[in-house]
Amino acid sequence: MDYGQPGGSWGIPPAAKIATGFVFTFGALRYNGFDLLFDPAGWVLCASGLSQLQRSLDDPFSRARSTTAVMACVSFIAMIASAEYSGPSQGISPITITQLIGIANTLGALIAVWLIAEAIIRRIRPCGDISGAARLDVLRWAVAVLGVLGMLAGYGYADLGPVTAIAWFATLVALIVVLYRSAHSPYLSPTWEAPVRESAGTADEGRPPGAD
Repeated sequence: MDYGQPGGSWGIPPAAKIATGFVFTFGALRYNGFDLLFDPAGWVLCASGLSQLQRSLDDPFSRARSTTAVMACVSFIAMIASAEYSGPSQGISPITITQLIGIANTLGALIAVWLIAEAIIRRIRPCGDISGAARLDVLRWAVAVLGVLGMLAGYGYADLGPVTAIAWFATLVALIVVLYRSAHSPYLSPTWEAPVRESAGTADEGRPPGAD
């Protein structure tokens, strides 16, 4: 695939792809009971954006990309399981399996969001964007903590009312807005390369003889 243009094959910046992926994954637009925002498609968009930002096989973007690829499969299984067992209960086993898949899907999504934010923070903080990194750090903690609390409340382990869900949704929207606003940052460009540090030999070239 040709990523010669700054935004990739479709001219969309990688951070905008990730933000749009979050919209597909966490948003809902239903028509006749069918969610038009296909969750696996959202994770594929995230993986596409992360692959453009990846610079090596062991950098944070690589780990985040692998997680989103796994989540594309998990969310697809969760979608099928939810549709398969959405009818009247015929025993405890299908309900239990569906709940376990749902828990795995929710926790996996929160982990993926955390790893994506971590990768971006580790990219922009050394480049001098301290405020942007701090903002993302706060938002990822809020999304993770409120998401876990909301999951516990959803399964009846806590009675937190609608406030937690509203707060989680608000922080997620804020995170998406931050990603869209940073989409054209030079540090999040697919053509960005880390500055090469001068070696000791290069630094010593300008020193006069006998200065050691």
